[in-house]
Amino acid sequence: MEHDAVKTLIEAGIPGCEVHVQGEGCDFSVEVISEAFKGMPLLKQHRMVKDTVKTQLESNELHAFSIKTYTPEKWASRG
Repeated sequence: MEHDAVKTLIEAGIPGCEVHVQGEGCDFSVEVISEAFKGMPLLKQHRMVKDTVKTQLESNELHAFSIKTYTPEKWASRG
């Protein structure tokens, strides 16, 4: 898969989010920033992101997939 394809899938599944993608082939790490994560447990945030690429994970088109999620405030306070 390409960076842009991963980014597009996540953005389509979580409207209004900001996505940063690193990696290549079928091994990617993503940072996703979204208002939708406010008040949501971390596990649920990660599940929400994973659901956007569920088909690609099931087909092994996307194999290793690391997720970090942030609210806009948490992202801004990272330093």
